[in-house]
Amino acid sequence: MFNQQSQINNQQSAASRMDSVAYIGATMLKLILADNQAIFRAGIAKVLAVEDEMRIVAQAQTPEQMFMALDKFRAAVLVVAAGFHGDFAAIVQAANRAKTRVVVLADTGESAQRHMGNGAHGVVYRNVTSAALVDCVRKVARGETWVQDVAVPSELTENDMVGLRVRDRLTAKELRIVALIVQGYKNKEIATQLGTTEQVIKNYLRNVYDKIGVSDRLELALFTIHHRILNEAAAATTMQQAPQPPAGVTP
Repeated sequence: MFNQQSQINNQQSAASRMDSVAYIGATMLKLILADNQAIFRAGIAKVLAVEDEMRIVAQAQTPEQMFMALDKFRAAVLVVAAGFHGDFAAIVQAANRAKTRVVVLADTGESAQRHMGNGAHGVVYRNVTSAALVDCVRKVARGETWVQDVAVPSELTENDMVGLRVRDRLTAKELRIVALIVQGYKNKEIATQLGTTEQVIKNYLRNVYDKIGVSDRLELALFTIHHRILNEAAAATTMQQAPQPPAGVTP
């Protein structure tokens, strides 16, 4: 009697595990991230990876890595930076073959409609909030289209106020260093850009960390990305003088 009950329990447990596996397989959204800004890409991955139904299966820093990942993983959604590959049509074609939908990560000022007209299913900008990014990926995966609303809010949000306060604490040079950190530059490369030494950049970064309340460059990049006013102020400093691309990145 006991053995029979144990067998029944084991069978029920096995069936339950199979159902669970089937459920996970049916609902898990496999995602591919393609962006040559390593820190920004890591930030996006950190945001999306905490969602139960999302799994980052590949992070591509080159077009070749992206095309290989599309073919190998057959992901639900590809999040790809605008300009990541010169032939966007080739990206769309490869994604279509893999039944993967495409979200473009655009730079501020770019036309979302142009990307949508070229075959993208969603467009977000680099100042996108975590909640909006997750919403975009979910909706695009379901077959919908999604474009970030870039309208300027009529009132500053609490998040904007935090970004505003931090922006006002930083000097122009500190803002430029923050912008270069977000773009994936290393300390030595930032020193070259600004015509100074690596040790001076380290000193600046310590001051920036103290002012913002972060402990490393990844936290700094994530904080900047998620505070629109600070991100835009930092980005504006690089527009005044276009920086050279980080090492290993082809312009």
